[in-house]
Amino acid sequence: MTTTINFLHIPVLFKSGDFGVIYDHTSEEFQQLVSRSAFETLCREFNDGVRYFELFLQSPFGTAEQLVWLDNNGRRAIQLLHENGVIISFALKPFVQYASDKTYTKNRYELPICDDWYVFWGGTNVFENYHYEYENQRYAYDLVRRQNNSTYSSNSQLNEHYYAFGTRVVAPLHGKVVKVVDGIADNVPGDMNTAHPAGNYVVLKHSHGEYSFLAHFQQHSIVVKEGDTVKQGQILGKCGNSGNSSEAHIHFHVMDGPVWEKAKSIRIQFEDNVAPTQGDVVTAPPPREKRDIIDTIDDAITWFDILIFVPRIIGQFFRNL
Repeated sequence: MTTTINFLHIPVLFKSGDFGVIYDHTSEEFQQLVSRSAFETLCREFNDGVRYFELFLQSPFGTAEQLVWLDNNGRRAIQLLHENGVIISFALKPFVQYASDKTYTKNRYELPICDDWYVFWGGTNVFENYHYEYENQRYAYDLVRRQNNSTYSSNSQLNEHYYAFGTRVVAPLHGKVVKVVDGIADNVPGDMNTAHPAGNYVVLKHSHGEYSFLAHFQQHSIVVKEGDTVKQGQILGKCGNSGNSSEAHIHFHVMDGPVWEKAKSIRIQFEDNVAPTQGDVVTAPPPREKRDIIDTIDDAITWFDILIFVPRIIGQFFRNL
């Protein structure tokens, strides 16, 4: 690369057919996975019939920045991640939203946290929330803790160096404990346990037939048992890195049944009408007086999904089910 590029001008380059300029600013890993000619062909096909692309999303994504543009019909999306002047991920995808976005939980919940956390995945589209594609986790949140834009202090291979690891996870609403799994070992960061994707987890039953699901607890840290009644804000256990998880984080969603593999995720109605999305820093709610009384790149590359390279990050939570 001999020139710099203003990444906000990508749609202009795209519409003018200057795909080679975009390709020249992709990473070496990207270029090892797809040739220039293949890239240009895919972009040309995706561009066909589109009048213009408009910026839809601009947000931090770990240490990178994410940009997403939608076409004039709101049906096609260009997504890229760039860091230090280099495109590290590029995707062309259909843009899909579901009617279920308009249906919220009847109960009002709080996030299951006691401190400040960062929303790594959360929102009502696949760019802010990779869970969105899957009905049983569509409105899930993945939360991490960060300092100085990093989720760990010094050694990325040790769970204990992650700011989230061992922190308290609390009940998002009062309810009854209907399922506890607590014997799954925590992963070495970067590895994932695909045989037990939820890792250690808790399911709580609430009123109106709603159930909250909190996953990836630290092994042997869960302090409640099946049949217990818990209050909003009561400690359930500690954040861990068990299951199909690449680093310590909290996974939280609300569903319409007790079995997470079969239930449908419901969009969460939060206290104070907050609606956190990817990139937000969320804060634990203030104490309440009654609280103590009574969460592989496909081998085939197509025009609608050419996600080429993304650094390994949280998740792929249910991808192997």
